[in-house]
Parts: sequence; C-alpha cells; structure tokens
Amino acid sequence: MSDSPAARLQQLFEGHRLTPTQRRIAHCMVRRAADVPFLSSVELAELAGVSQPSVTRFAVALGFDGYPALRKHLREVVPPEAPEGGDTYNEYQQAVQAEIENLRHLAELLAQPASVERAGRLLAASRPLPVLGLRAASSQARGFAYFAAKVHSDVRLLDEGGSMLSDRIDAARRAGASALLCFALPRHPKEVVDALAYAQSAGLTVVTVADSAFAPVAAHSDLLIPAAVGTGLAFDTACAPMLLGRVLLEAMCDGLPDAQARLEDFDAQAAERGLFAE
Repeated sequence: MSDSPAARLQQLFEGHRLTPTQRRIAHCMVRRAADVPFLSSVELAELAGVSQPSVTRFAVALGFDGYPALRKHLREVVPPEAPEGGDTYNEYQQAVQAEIENLRHLAELLAQPASVERAGRLLAASRPLPVLGLRAASSQARGFAYFAAKVHSDVRLLDEGGSMLSDRIDAARRAGASALLCFALPRHPKEVVDALAYAQSAGLTVVTVADSAFAPVAAHSDLLIPAAVGTGLAFDTACAPMLLGRVLLEAMCDGLPDAQARLEDFDAQAAERGLFAE
C-alpha cells in the first residue's frame, strides 16, 4: 500500500458516502495533499470552489467534531513531504513536475494490480467492446480504441455525444457486449454521467478511468481506476490517464490468447503494404 500523503488521504475518505460537494472537497484535498494540513477552512473552501460551511459539514461527515479536529488529524497522519532539492521552477517546469508526481502516484497504485488485471479480463471478454470518451477525454478513448483494435476483434469507439449515444450503447449490448470502458476527465460532461447510468441499466459492466475516485462518474462505475490530471497550465494535462490506458491495453492483451498472433499478422501486412516509412 502506498504511503504517500495523497494515498493516506484517500484511505481517510474510503467507506464514507459523500455528497457531490463533499466529493469535490475530497478531490481537492487529494490533489493538494501536501498543503491541506496547513489550510484554513476558508482557504480550502476557496480552492475547492465550495462554501466554508460545506467544509465544516464535510469534516463532520468524516466523523470529526469540525474542521479544526480534521486538520489536527491531518497534521498527524499526512505530514508534508520534504522537498528533494532547493531548486525553484518556472511555471512550465512546475507543470512537468506535477505530472511526474501524478505518474508516481499511478505507479504506487499499480503496486497492487488486482483492479487493472480485473479490468483487463472484463475488457477482453466483451465482444464488442464499446469505448466511451467525450470532449476532453475523447483523445484518450480514441487512442485506446486505435491500439485495442489491433488485438480485439470488435472495438466500437463512442466519442460523439448526442441523442444517438444511447442507441449505440444499445447496439453494442444487443451485439453481445458485456462491458464498457469509459475515459472521464474534467470538466465532466453530464452526458457522460447519464451515458454510464444508461449503460449500467442495459446490463453492461462499466470500467472507468477518471481523474479521481470522487469524480461524478464514480456513482455509475462498477470499477473505477483513478489517474490524476495536471492543472498547472491553462488546460489540464492528462499524462497519467493516457499511461493508465496503455496499462489497461496490456492487461487486456493478457486476456486475449490470440493477441500476439494478431500483432504479428498486422506487422506482416504493414511490411507487405509498405505502411511505415522506417
């Protein structure tokens, strides 16, 4: 089990039924794990974009008398990590360093790979395999679907919303799909939340890659694996979700006996067609 501040915070929230506002606070705390023990309730509220009373109610929901008691607990169980050096970074370097930290957290999560291995089995067994990702997450879904199609017999990319999205989920289910893979990134479109609820009602097992275990899609995910996004630039960066997608591809290949043969066949055809320049 990881012993990072973010991981210890995650453990604190496990087992609690949190409201959407409280999940937002929890998500903010995980992302700012090193700073949270020293923030006032007003400062935390501003960072999370909620009211100060919401922070107080959140602390009570976790079993504390109020926010001061929660902060005291955090100072005991989530001590700040010592910096590795005295270097100062510009804003671009800081964004890269934040992504490195996100990847480090992902590596810690994968130290216990049971959830990824289970996801791989679910995805490998689903024929067809619908892969959903809208707006900011569409590139993640498209990348996964591109590579998955090389080893899986029927991958169906769902990267466009609208009234036909439910129709395409229905079509996949009628064709024999048993699972759906979703990439969900901020800002979370309501349409994605609704689509996952519909997929579950249709009998599909929903596997989700999201930026946080407290993301809005969590309520409609049978298996959610978190991979944080970077927020230091004008637009979020998603190195960890992309890498997690590749890890899921690897786990899915382990569940497909003919995966290697399919890859070798593709390579042979690509060489015959002169598909690549090198």
